[in-house]
Amino acid sequence: MLAIRSALFNILFIGWTIFLLSTLWLLMPIPKQTFRKAVALWPHGSFPLMRYLLGLTFEQRGLENIPNEPVIYASKHQSAWDTMYFLWHHKDNAYVMKGELNRIPFWKWYMDKCQHVVVDRRGGTSAMREMISDTKSILADKRSVIIFPEGTRVALGETRRYHPGIAALYSQTNATVIPVALNSGYFWGRRHFIKKPGVLTIQFLPPIPKNMERKAFMKELEIRIESATRKLENEVLIKHSTKS
Repeated sequence: MLAIRSALFNILFIGWTIFLLSTLWLLMPIPKQTFRKAVALWPHGSFPLMRYLLGLTFEQRGLENIPNEPVIYASKHQSAWDTMYFLWHHKDNAYVMKGELNRIPFWKWYMDKCQHVVVDRRGGTSAMREMISDTKSILADKRSVIIFPEGTRVALGETRRYHPGIAALYSQTNATVIPVALNSGYFWGRRHFIKKPGVLTIQFLPPIPKNMERKAFMKELEIRIESATRKLENEVLIKHSTKS
């Protein structure tokens, strides 16, 4: 039954995504802010599919830790769900994305229209300067920025090296950095066909203090995200092991 529901969800989710991308292509001439609102329809169509087909919902913790100002969210990344969530959280959020995504046909046009931050990870110092400049412009436009410090999705319980880009944004933009932990990988794993029912959790942790030295900041950020993520993973593993 779970396989059938997952198959149906995957078909409808992919179909909805293709339909929305095709429609957005026709909407390219509209203003950028209006275009971003249209892009934000992606999670608003996908989350009901998750709820009714998969029995998968989510809870948010730590919303009180988010100040009323544009911030940088430094988030764990385990699933495609994470990307959708931040568009649902606020339609004007911007992402720091790897430049390799621009190789996908038409994708670069979408990224430029939405004004995300695209980073050429082989570009060295010049790419870092461009990333900082683009992020400053987005923050000045009253939009928050999401960055996944590990640079890619990781499996449940896995940790990869935290890239230095987040440290550069922390030191050069003076924006508040909010660490984010989650356990989405248990329910919607990377390249997993089967999606599991339940309640996944995303948690906004207290802001990182400003003016920390680079190494101390990177250590503090990783400890906060990974320790909170392990707790959330253990919560869901214990909860679902008692049901089986």
